[in-house]
Amino acid sequence: MTDDAQLRYARWLEWGARASLALMALGFVLYASGLLSPLLPLARLGVLWRLPVGEFLAQTSAPTGWAWLRQLDHGDVVGELGVALLALCSLPCVLGAGWVYRARGDRLYAGLCLAQAAVLGLSASGVIHVG
Repeated sequence: MTDDAQLRYARWLEWGARASLALMALGFVLYASGLLSPLLPLARLGVLWRLPVGEFLAQTSAPTGWAWLRQLDHGDVVGELGVALLALCSLPCVLGAGWVYRARGDRLYAGLCLAQAAVLGLSASGVIHVG
């Protein structure tokens, strides 16, 4: 038996994953071709990646949190948009499945989907900090 909620979730997840991968590929092309200048020069990456996070941030002034969205004019940051979209892709999928459950009167599953969406949204927002 096929469940409409599962099919909606899977279909939306497929669309989101494909869009995410396309953005990552676009970011790589923009970065590798030099069409957009990188935030961090390729020649420095080998040295920078070995640093502890605090030192890396001090030497690069790399954005933290959601501040990277202001740096989308750099080729190496465009790929991060695809990664962020991939990480957030399950949020609309869960909401879509919840809508199907709500429409058929399955309040428990609809509520669970809403709760899961709230947790995903809060964790992505940066409102909750650990450590």
